[in-house]
Amino acid sequence: MAKTLAILLVSALLVPVCLTAAASPRPLVLWHGLGDSYASPGMLEFASMIKNVHPGIFVHSVYIEEELDKDRQAGFYGNVNTQLDLVANQLANILELKDGFDGIGFSQGGQFLRAYVERYNSPPVHNLLTFGSQHMGISDIPTCRPYDFICQAARRATKKAVYSPWAQANLVQAQYFRDPANLETYLTASSFLPSINNEYPQNRNQTYSKNLASLNALVLIMFTQDKTVVPKESAWFGSEVVDSFSSSQRVLRPVSSRSIIPMHLQSLYIEDWIGLRFLDEKGGVIFDTCEGEHMQIGDCWENFVRNWIGNLVEIQVNQSVPAVPVLNE
Repeated sequence: MAKTLAILLVSALLVPVCLTAAASPRPLVLWHGLGDSYASPGMLEFASMIKNVHPGIFVHSVYIEEELDKDRQAGFYGNVNTQLDLVANQLANILELKDGFDGIGFSQGGQFLRAYVERYNSPPVHNLLTFGSQHMGISDIPTCRPYDFICQAARRATKKAVYSPWAQANLVQAQYFRDPANLETYLTASSFLPSINNEYPQNRNQTYSKNLASLNALVLIMFTQDKTVVPKESAWFGSEVVDSFSSSQRVLRPVSSRSIIPMHLQSLYIEDWIGLRFLDEKGGVIFDTCEGEHMQIGDCWENFVRNWIGNLVEIQVNQSVPAVPVLNE
C-alpha cells in the first residue's frame, strides 16, 4: 500500500496546470520620432515614467536597427514600407503582445503606427495616441538642429528631388511629403502616404478602413506652437488649402478664410476612405493639444497615459492544481 501511495503522490505532482485569469495593464508599444532612437535616454526615461504610472506594464520600443546610431539614421534614410514589414514581424513575435496592445507614436512614429494598424493590426491595437504626427503629410521639410549633419544632408537631398524614385525609396521624409500645389505628382510618385491615406481613386483598400475603424480610440495630439510640422494641423488630419486641384483629389474648402482644411472637410473623411469617419462617429477620435513647440511634451503626456494607456485586462496565467491522491487497498 505504501508503494502505491508513493506512486500516486508523485503522480499528483504531474497533474497538468490549469489556466486562471489575472488582471494586468494592457501592454504598450512606443515608436520614436525623427532624430531619436528606440533606446535613447529620452525614450528610456519616458518608458520608466509610464511604468511608474502603471506598475507592471510591459513596454516595447520599436526599432529598425538594434544599434542606436543606426536606428536613429533609419529615421532619415530607408524605405518606410520595408520598415513597416520589419516592425509588423517584430511585434508579431513578442509573446507579451499577442492579445493586443496600446500604441504611442511620436512625430513620424505616429503615422507609422497608424499604417501598422491599417495594413497589419496583428496583434491588434486598442488605443493609439499620436503626438505631433504628420497624418496628412508635410508641405515643407522640417529644419534641423545646428550641427545635426545627418538631418541636414537628408533635408537637402529631400528638397532637391522629393518625388524622384530614389528619394521615394530612400528618404523617409520624402515619403510623406504632400505638396498641396502638386497633388497629381504626389499621387503618382509618392510611395507611402497616398497608400495609407487610401487616396488612389481606383484602388481603395477596404482592409485599411476596417482595421482603423476597429480601434477603441485614436487620440490626435497637436503641439500648439509647432513649427517643425508644416502644417501643424496635419496632426489632426488637417492640410493646406490650394487654389487648384484635380477632380481625382476633390477637396472642399472651409467656409471661413482659414488656410487649413480640417479633418471633417477632407474627402478622406467625408467619403471615409480609411475608416476615420466611422471611428469618429462612434466617439473614437479625440482631438487634444500640448502647449509649445514640436515634441516639447513636458508634463503633457501624463494625463493621456493615465486616461488611455494601461487599462487592466485579463490575462491567462498557469496555476498548479494539487490532486487528491486516491488510496488503493
